[in-house]
Amino acid sequence: MNVTLSTGPTGIGTRSARAHLRPGDQPVRPIPGLYWHPVAEPEPTVYEELDRRLKRWAVDDIALFPPEWEEQFDSFGTGRYMCLTYPDAASLEHLEAAGQLMVAENAVDDCYCEDHGGSPHGLGARLLMAHSALERPHSIAPYEQQWQDKLESEAPCRAYRSSMESFDRISADQVRDREIHDLARLHLGYLAEASWSIDERVPPLSEYLMVRQYNSFRPCLSIVDAVAGYAFPADLHDHSKVQQVIALAALATTLVNDLYSYTKELRSPRPHVNLPTVIGHHDQLPPEEAYDKAITVHNDVMHRFEAESAACLAELPGALTARYLKGIADWVDGDHWWHATNTGRYTLPGWLA
Repeated sequence: MNVTLSTGPTGIGTRSARAHLRPGDQPVRPIPGLYWHPVAEPEPTVYEELDRRLKRWAVDDIALFPPEWEEQFDSFGTGRYMCLTYPDAASLEHLEAAGQLMVAENAVDDCYCEDHGGSPHGLGARLLMAHSALERPHSIAPYEQQWQDKLESEAPCRAYRSSMESFDRISADQVRDREIHDLARLHLGYLAEASWSIDERVPPLSEYLMVRQYNSFRPCLSIVDAVAGYAFPADLHDHSKVQQVIALAALATTLVNDLYSYTKELRSPRPHVNLPTVIGHHDQLPPEEAYDKAITVHNDVMHRFEAESAACLAELPGALTARYLKGIADWVDGDHWWHATNTGRYTLPGWLA
């Protein structure tokens, strides 16, 4: 497919990142009234080295993006993101594998779903092709090779394939299968949101919250064990209480993104559906009140996440359960801080004092 370049900042991970401060906009900082926990800043020498490794992989190994996108790739701050969200990482190599997966997910989103060549039309076929880069398809000669050649010609697919190979080196087979399943959930969420765009429909809040547990950070969250150098047993991971905690964490982190992305998404060439806009549309509220209610919804999700985490540990006591749940909570907290301090990417609505 031909990837077109839109006006303004474009590239892997930018996803409408037009965060130039406009009159009335506020510099990014923790959103007043938002429920969050402070985290320690990572060591700059670590995340700077991680950024160097990730860029070398993206440019030299898989030719992920054209030169026009280099500045935006650099400004995303993937290395710091990984250090903030995986403070228990076993090594720099473990962080690098997680960073490659996130970059690949952003590439699929930007180039297949969003404004950098993507479209809601025909998205299912593109996502299925991308997913087959994670799970090698098996056919017969010469068709199997033809499919492999097609995958190799697509930069997002090359990123998926290469990042999963790196993840294989640091993870157990059961965690690899878990990650592929979570990426399938992500793709399902992409398709649901594409249907809203095609139908020009704003979903009710109940549907929106359900879909945002699929189109979410879950593929990054659920691998905290692999990045920390251990494997959370499948029977524990698959327990309904653990699954509930992961789903709530995925939703909370995605709503954080909605809130911090709000102003830049208003400036996107293509309208975005996010938590404040859904609330404003269905509750007939002005933007300020809709945004305030969105903060309350996020806080309620966070409180339930913490309550269910405590209940999960009480039902499934043990050192591994405690470690895994702490890793999930650490990811939630680090994700918020990355959003709240990413001054190159986000601004806040002007009415926030």
